[in-house]
Amino acid sequence: MATNTHTTPGSRAERGLPATAWIIGALFLAGFLTYGVGSTIATPIAGSADPGARGFLLLGALLMLINSAVVICIGVLMRPFLQPHNKAVALGYLATRVFEGLGLAVGVGCLLLLNGAAAVTGNFIAYNIAMAGLGIGSLFFCALLFRAGLTPRFLAVWGFAGYAFFASGSLLELSGFKGAGLVGAVPGGLFEVTFGIWLIIRGFRPTGMVSPGRTLQEGIA
Repeated sequence: MATNTHTTPGSRAERGLPATAWIIGALFLAGFLTYGVGSTIATPIAGSADPGARGFLLLGALLMLINSAVVICIGVLMRPFLQPHNKAVALGYLATRVFEGLGLAVGVGCLLLLNGAAAVTGNFIAYNIAMAGLGIGSLFFCALLFRAGLTPRFLAVWGFAGYAFFASGSLLELSGFKGAGLVGAVPGGLFEVTFGIWLIIRGFRPTGMVSPGRTLQEGIA
């Protein structure tokens, strides 16, 4: 069946916004949702001796593992947008997301395999290490968004500040400052939700991207 390829003025295709941008945005929101719901289900019953809780624990753990896959996919899909502007930051952001995903997966393993308080403690440590890595690695990502003009500058600045709080809060939490991680996560978490919605609706700014008629290699040269 033939499809209508006509684009209305102001459409995503006319503005040169590839479909990948809104997919990345959707993944940001999906990761936020899957880990939040999964953690809420799994953490309170982790290490429990109640056999009836096992099914809920597995469900929560599955959602948390889906988040690990989601955040790694974000790094993979973001790389072509970042690489024309800075290869090192593009690779570093991918490594950051892989580190985050694997770290969170280790935490899930703790919830499933350890008993009693050790399950929650293991997940707590793995989570905060992963979040500290995400926060530090994403500072370079936000700096590149600012320099390259891929997003409005206020959004890049917000992200930089949010991830700085994210990393600081997680490191303080690991050092024994209870509640610091939660407080530090608020601005970074709100940024990720806003950033995801922005990418779904607006995509990356065309002025900050390689033009549609050029290859990735041409954009890097």
